[in-house]
Amino acid sequence: MIDKKHKAYVYADAVVNEQVTAPKYVKLQCKEFMRIANNKDKEYMLDDKKITLIGELLKLMVMPKGVRVGESIYNCLAGFQWLLIIATLCTVHRDNPNKRRYENVILEICRKNGKTFLVAVLFILLFFIEPKFSKFYSVAPDGTLSREIKSAIEEIRLASPALMGKYDGQQKFKVLRDYILCNITNSKYIPLNYSNSRLDGRLPNVFLVDETGALPNTYAIEAMRSGQLTILNKLGFIISTKYPTASNPFEDEVLYAKRVLNGAVDDDKIFSLLYEPDDVKGWATNDEVLEHANPLALEVVQVMDDLKDKRQKAIEMESKRENFITKHCNIIYSGVGSESFINIADLKRGAVNEIEWSGRQVFVGVDLSMSNDNCAVSMVSFDEDTNRLLTHSMAFIPEDKIEEKSRLERIPYQDFIKSGFCIPCGYRTVDYGVIEKYVEELASMYDVTVMSLGYDRYNALSSAQKWEEFGIDCVEIKQHSSVLHPATKWIAELIEDGRLVYDKRNKLLEINFENAKCTYDTNMNRYVNKKKSNGKIDMTVSTINAAFLSYQDNLLNRCIDWAVQY
Repeated sequence: MIDKKHKAYVYADAVVNEQVTAPKYVKLQCKEFMRIANNKDKEYMLDDKKITLIGELLKLMVMPKGVRVGESIYNCLAGFQWLLIIATLCTVHRDNPNKRRYENVILEICRKNGKTFLVAVLFILLFFIEPKFSKFYSVAPDGTLSREIKSAIEEIRLASPALMGKYDGQQKFKVLRDYILCNITNSKYIPLNYSNSRLDGRLPNVFLVDETGALPNTYAIEAMRSGQLTILNKLGFIISTKYPTASNPFEDEVLYAKRVLNGAVDDDKIFSLLYEPDDVKGWATNDEVLEHANPLALEVVQVMDDLKDKRQKAIEMESKRENFITKHCNIIYSGVGSESFINIADLKRGAVNEIEWSGRQVFVGVDLSMSNDNCAVSMVSFDEDTNRLLTHSMAFIPEDKIEEKSRLERIPYQDFIKSGFCIPCGYRTVDYGVIEKYVEELASMYDVTVMSLGYDRYNALSSAQKWEEFGIDCVEIKQHSSVLHPATKWIAELIEDGRLVYDKRNKLLEINFENAKCTYDTNMNRYVNKKKSNGKIDMTVSTINAAFLSYQDNLLNRCIDWAVQY
């Protein structure tokens, strides 16, 4: 069991108890670490011998530069750096202590927070704790950036007497232009130039993808991961600051890590420290934004002072604003005007074990996308006794694309199919006939009365005509902010109050809501924007369409009640 005075434990404990300022996803990860550190996890534990070994190795390393030059790195590491090192390298399976828990590590952190230095320290540690003949690779958007880590390793080596000199008649480290070889363990670190096609064929025990947000696609990440199939203790680090675009490989990794931390996806092999602020609007006045995104600034006063100087310049000079907000606040500046639709924690307050639908009047909303993409059907019913909106949502995906979509979107569709919240139909395209039949059977399936159905004519006109013939009152809902704003606002308010009720097993609905981003038009009408959203939001859109009809019905009833009272 880890010493409670260990810096990793002290930092995680302080974050959990809110003695150290940290964003919500870091708090969630720290809670998980503390559960293991306090010996309360049945599957995983911390390897005490490995913790001791790492501590002794760090005592031999010396700070090569900076305000604490010449001091032991053991004494200079910040709390979050200790946490990352100990959690990723020392968390092991109880039934097999030789097997590490974590295989994927995500670090989202601002510039000038010791990121390159931390990675260099990690690679030096790995030279000594990984098996002999291991291979370590780093990939970055360009070769110069990738070799920054090699330079940082070399600086630490040259500053540390214990890492210099000979061992068994050989130099401890052999440093060439293209790699660093540790002659003690015959392990090699190689910085790679970025390529869109030449990164396959490697066998990395450990890899690092740096500044992942600047990569044009996911090729580098997938090439490294695919090369680890036969490695027992495979490990990959994905590290980056924010970049101006919300669509990049790093944001995909961050979104997946958030799903894991939120409990929407089960994946015990990922460890993430996501230092992005909870408040993405108050960068100009809220010091907590800087504290959330810059953990080093909480321990090094000079860093915080410098950040505040930069913030003042960004306030006064618009030309400096984008760089400051993106790189020093971890906020996507191009996303100003767009924001997360809801807080997933608020949504989960409405999760229940079961909803009694029998005898209720419901409104149905559909989102029929292109036939080769996801579609969704939702029904809602407003419960006047509890003042809550009950909702049920079903997704439809092409049956022949289940594995492909699961891999590309990193969503376990097979699990959601088994749990009954996703229906595979068709082959490479969705079978609209299955969706049409599902809607027609809703009334008998749930013993409800379908009052009306809302649809967008773009892809649903033919289906709507069939539903009309079946006897369902269909209402075309124009997909425009001026029309959808009231229902969108209503849904958001219900979620904030914990009054949107759904089946807690429907994790796919949670993912859809978490993906959704909303924007404002010139009249400040709020609407969910598919193009700016991260991933699929079909269930969110169909729920809003259904809520639009319910909102109109409630508004009409209130007007009638008012007229009668008058």
